[in-house]
Amino acid sequence: MSTPPLAGAGMPPGAFSGTQAQAAREVNTASLCRIGQETVQDIVFRTMEIFQLLRNMQLPNGVTYHTGTYQDRLGKLQEHLRQLSILFRKLRLVYDKCNENCAGLDPVPIEQLIPYVEEDGSKHDDRGAASQLRFATEERREIMEVNKARKFHAFTLAKKYLSINLQYRSIYKKLKQKNQQLKQIMDQLRNLIWDINAMLAMRN
Repeated sequence: MSTPPLAGAGMPPGAFSGTQAQAAREVNTASLCRIGQETVQDIVFRTMEIFQLLRNMQLPNGVTYHTGTYQDRLGKLQEHLRQLSILFRKLRLVYDKCNENCAGLDPVPIEQLIPYVEEDGSKHDDRGAASQLRFATEERREIMEVNKARKFHAFTLAKKYLSINLQYRSIYKKLKQKNQQLKQIMDQLRNLIWDINAMLAMRN
């Protein structure tokens, strides 16, 4: 009874180790992505904690505060900032390592990474896609024309408003000058009547 051949017996010596290294690299890249995701979550959490501490801190505007509470909050804030700096450095290392691991991979189009379910018996129709694209283009053009008309209308209204405002200011300034002139005339008439009455009183 012959013994079954060992797995990889017919493979070259470096092929199996290369496969293991490639698998380890893929697992390592996935683990790095998970670590990067957790690091981003920690950064967001630390940032929210920093803003919460800053919101609760009072400005030194004459309000009395306890030194112990102030020192405690200051220590927490400094600790959060230190941890945040460490997390950003960690995220940078993960990013560089992922780019290094994925440098030799062939780029995959984004469309192939998005799964979709196609109905049974349905076929891709170029005419339908072209008509839909043409309809979307026409709809986009109509929307752009409507937006352009709205902007022109708003610009016209703003221009009319500025013109009316300038006219109003000019008329208001002229009315103010006329009122000042009328006030001066009324003062002169009052003084004249006062002088006439004084002269009549002196004659009597």
